[in-house]
Amino acid sequence: MGFTLDRRLEDSSHLVTRIDDIQVRVAEDSRYVWLLLIPEIVGAEELHDLSDDLRDRLFALATNLGGWMKTAFTADKINIAAIGNLVPQLHLHVVARHRGDAAWPGPIWGHGDPVPLTATDRQSLITSVATFLETGDTG
Repeated sequence: MGFTLDRRLEDSSHLVTRIDDIQVRVAEDSRYVWLLLIPEIVGAEELHDLSDDLRDRLFALATNLGGWMKTAFTADKINIAAIGNLVPQLHLHVVARHRGDAAWPGPIWGHGDPVPLTATDRQSLITSVATFLETGDTG
């Protein structure tokens, strides 16, 4: 059986692109610039479930996206995390944080209800991420 994205991740985010076997998705929450990186590996729940090569590529992608996001969205801090307590399927969060955002300085998880992106903002963010990935250094 092939890889299937957890329904909760699918319902709360939008696919930007796939880079080899990693999905890059935009989270459906306008309070933050929030990306999800999801290795398309059946049964992967933890970072140690990945091959060394895939784990290296995942972290290189997260690092490059985080650096770009910090500049592109004038972020004060980039948060990168793999929590997975509610959704065990391995996924890495890359979030541009700003002093004074909805959860600052605490973690974003469990802080209020997501605020949907407008269709225009969603498409603009997807286009920005896709353009960076096509032209930027992704490791």
